[in-house]
Amino acid sequence: MKLEEYSNIESTNIDYKEIVERRKPKSWLKSVSAFANTRGGILLFGVRDEDREAVGLNNIESDSEYITEQINTKISPLPRFELRSFNINRLSFLEVKVGDGPFTPYYYESDGRKEAFIRSGNQSIPTEKYVLDELILKGQNKTYDELPSSYNIGDVSFTLLNATLKKETGKEIDINKDYLSMNLITSDNKITNAGLLFCDQGPLVQSRIFCTRWKGIVRGSVVGDAIDDKEYTGSIISLLDNAESFIKNNSKNSWYIEGMKRIEKEDYPLRAVREAIVNAIIHRDYQIKGSEIHIDMFDDRLEITSPGGMFDGSFIQDLDIGKVSSIRRNRIISDIFSRLHYMERRGSGLTRIIESYDDNIQKPKFYSDSSTFKVIIPNKSYIEEKVEKDNIINIEGNFVSDDDYFMLQVYKNIHGVNKKTYEQIEKLFFRYGYLNEFKREDIETVCGVKRSRAQDIMNVLLNSNLLEESGALKYKFKK
Repeated sequence: MKLEEYSNIESTNIDYKEIVERRKPKSWLKSVSAFANTRGGILLFGVRDEDREAVGLNNIESDSEYITEQINTKISPLPRFELRSFNINRLSFLEVKVGDGPFTPYYYESDGRKEAFIRSGNQSIPTEKYVLDELILKGQNKTYDELPSSYNIGDVSFTLLNATLKKETGKEIDINKDYLSMNLITSDNKITNAGLLFCDQGPLVQSRIFCTRWKGIVRGSVVGDAIDDKEYTGSIISLLDNAESFIKNNSKNSWYIEGMKRIEKEDYPLRAVREAIVNAIIHRDYQIKGSEIHIDMFDDRLEITSPGGMFDGSFIQDLDIGKVSSIRRNRIISDIFSRLHYMERRGSGLTRIIESYDDNIQKPKFYSDSSTFKVIIPNKSYIEEKVEKDNIINIEGNFVSDDDYFMLQVYKNIHGVNKKTYEQIEKLFFRYGYLNEFKREDIETVCGVKRSRAQDIMNVLLNSNLLEESGALKYKFKK
């Protein structure tokens, strides 16, 4: 492989190291732990991280032996890894390919301490407790919704689930036989976490959906700036139904006659809305206590935010949506939603959300970080009205909404900005918008960059008059 070919690897899956650090081996061993705990990756020694400058290694044989020794003694359990050395232009390089492991979590152990790391963008970060719990379950080939709870079968009811299953299958449900086979109860009549999520009472406090219809295009205070707001609890079937109803009730639907046909117009395609809500319910991380799904409606868009990032540590905005593989965080919920025909097993939900929009209008967008996943669905009526009223076009010839005006200013005010910088600024903007403040450290997290690169991005925005100060070392995007 040529060095330039490594640049085609997603940043989540590669770390560049100038040398094999021996005084502080944790600086690279944490990436071994992180790769093994997520979806594998490559450590490339002999290339400087900041500018991808090839510097080479002085003693490949000694470095290879040291790397092998350190991984064998300080990463537990032992992950799958391969070492390969190669030369380019008389410079020597060392590739360490780490496989994703089945026995998570993979810990870095030193001085009697154990730490597990995961990949977050292009960084290896310590695991939060809920992430560590998820890795432990993954290593046991279990998911959170499969675990038994302290509730007994007589403590809850399944009226809504029974009725919905009968409607879809045409069969009466045997609560003991059928629910045992669906893993909603255990053989000793304990309710699983999946059972708690489907039961009528909804006892898991984190299984809620907060819905808000805001005035305008920015989030404000619920008291003064919300047209409508609701909080829903109960069975996740009722959560889906209520969330759909909230969106319908706060959307405008109209029609017109074209020839002999009645043409329906809608703010949001029902197909996209349902897919996004289902995706949020079945893929969210229920181990994050004090969390809930948020549905925020604005004049120009709908945002659905769920707790928990991508299961493999990658950022959805860095991936090709059409090639994203489906990894089910909650297997039982996914299976039952499939039986109810709420979803398909082949994991094409995000693609269907995009395909529900015509080519000539804005497409839905997706954003994730280590703790959240967000779907942003444009309001079709708003865009069409703006096209007719203002005829505003972006540099690619597409009509834009108010929220995209800032990105136009990037092109106007930053002459010659390269594609990578623009994409990083775009990530930052769609994370914080005009309303929320952020610091340089937030740029590091959102863009997955080092401190020096985050400062460069900050300087570009400041020098182009695209930021305003909102406090000590805090900034907001300027309208």
